[in-house]
Amino acid sequence: MPADMLAQGIQTGRLSAKQYDANFADLHAPLDDHEALVAADRCYFCHDAPCMTACPTDIDIPLFIRQIATGTSDAAAKTILTQNILGGMCARVCPTETLCEEVCVREVAEGKPVLIGQLQRYATDGLMAKGVHPFVRAETTGKRVAVVGAGPAGLACAHRLAMLGHDVTLHDARAKAGGLNEYGIAAYKSTDEFAAKEVDWLLQIGGIVMNQGVGLGSDVSLAQLKSDFDAVFLGMGLGGVNGLGLDGDDKDGITDAVDFIAELRQANDLGAMPIGRDVVVIGGGMTAVDAAVQAKLLGALNVTLVYRRSRARMNASVYEQDLAASKGVRIITNASPKAVHGNGAVREVEFEYTDDDLKPTGQTVRLTADQVFRAIGQTLQGEGLPDLEGRKIKVSGTGATSVKGIWAGGDCASGGDDLTVTAVAEGRDAAMDIHSNLMGGAS
Repeated sequence: MPADMLAQGIQTGRLSAKQYDANFADLHAPLDDHEALVAADRCYFCHDAPCMTACPTDIDIPLFIRQIATGTSDAAAKTILTQNILGGMCARVCPTETLCEEVCVREVAEGKPVLIGQLQRYATDGLMAKGVHPFVRAETTGKRVAVVGAGPAGLACAHRLAMLGHDVTLHDARAKAGGLNEYGIAAYKSTDEFAAKEVDWLLQIGGIVMNQGVGLGSDVSLAQLKSDFDAVFLGMGLGGVNGLGLDGDDKDGITDAVDFIAELRQANDLGAMPIGRDVVVIGGGMTAVDAAVQAKLLGALNVTLVYRRSRARMNASVYEQDLAASKGVRIITNASPKAVHGNGAVREVEFEYTDDDLKPTGQTVRLTADQVFRAIGQTLQGEGLPDLEGRKIKVSGTGATSVKGIWAGGDCASGGDDLTVTAVAEGRDAAMDIHSNLMGGAS
């Protein structure tokens, strides 16, 4: 570690090994058999259940909960996985508090929803632990599809295509598959290398060839893929990170939050992770919250999350905001970064207070900082892509792009929320449209 980083307060080993283990333990302990039955018994098994409507992957939630309640949890898992092949990870990271559980009749009536997310994890984990893959690959069609990006959208698309009998080659620029599930979420949400285990389990369907370390543009062109394959799906996410646009944005101690989270997720020794004494996170989404909470769990004394609009406008859910506050993160809103101060390394970040339309008030505040994480959004990278809508690839409702034979989904595509569960739905639906096209149907 550079001496200037040590001098400014960024250190390793701030906590004991026991403290690290406790801080980064599973956020929600899995339900045991009795707890699952009790939780399932609270479900009213509603007809036209609002929880189903709120689920981006359209899982039949009342059915899978009834299956758990009647002692057939493997059947429950298949119900889930038929719609969401990454149901295990989504059970861990999906913001159920703003989706299915928010509209649960129990939540509306009593303020305490059925534990839909935890019941989903109970079922899917149980099946995966048996090494069982509940789907059988169809007879090969002879059609070849390239999938770019082994994140949630790409994996969901690849699995569905392979299950339907197509031969899939999955290209990904990174050393490990999983995308944001592997590199981009808080370590306490996915423990015990679950993301990697889920990928290995998913690949049991057969018919998928993994091609790691191959990036679109740098190693293979879209034109080449279109020429070599019968169809192409783009699910590479957003590779670029927005800068602050301020003088001093390149000072020592200023880092992209996504890089910090990725490094932490791949760390074998949490005690070797450098963290500052006074940490400032700039942003208001899930990445900002994950970075802020983990900075605190690594032993930072003061962690402040600063967002330019009000708390009501933050992309991070109220649950995630409250989680951050419960871990000791201070949240400041309606404040935009104005200047970075320091001689070579960051010492302070100056913010100007604004109203919700970002109009400056003239009032400023300086926050002491020896480490700053930028979490103000990511951008699409790549040349020769299909037509864009805003800063993402323009797609139809089934993921078709402006170029015949090319589909897209997940964070790189327009139209959806930047959520794992949404990406899964988009990858799955694109796969079905690709299949229809390859087998002679209309797009």
